[in-house]
Amino acid sequence: MYIHDLKNAEGEKQSKKRLGRGIGSGLGKTSGKGHKGQNARSGGGVRLGFEGGQNPLYRRLPSKGFSNAKFKKAYTTVNVGVLNGFEPNTEVDIVKLLEAGVICKVEKDGLKILGNGELKVALKVKANKFTASAKEKITAVGGSAEEV
Repeated sequence: MYIHDLKNAEGEKQSKKRLGRGIGSGLGKTSGKGHKGQNARSGGGVRLGFEGGQNPLYRRLPSKGFSNAKFKKAYTTVNVGVLNGFEPNTEVDIVKLLEAGVICKVEKDGLKILGNGELKVALKVKANKFTASAKEKITAVGGSAEEV
């Protein structure tokens, strides 16, 4: 395929409306603007959000409050109980969890280990965050919890 072979899809290009070209065109005389009035004038019309002098919606709604949502940390979370599938003394990090299919995607702030479940295998776990109970459970079995 060459650039000179490219063509627009059927109906993609529409010809511009030709206004004020006689009665037969259907858009002659007033050019589709009707008779007089604000919208018939040049530069006429109202700004976006104008409601004819009524207090507009964007001014009627309250504007107070603050959302911390855009500063929220997003972690991929894994419970301690899920880590039992690994061999003893294995170094478990985010890459190993992806390979094992425990997690399917990584959030922007990394990995957080939660303390739900029981751990029966001693592991060297590397993550961005640990809950206090998760750290306890990992060290209680003889493993180590290292924050990266």
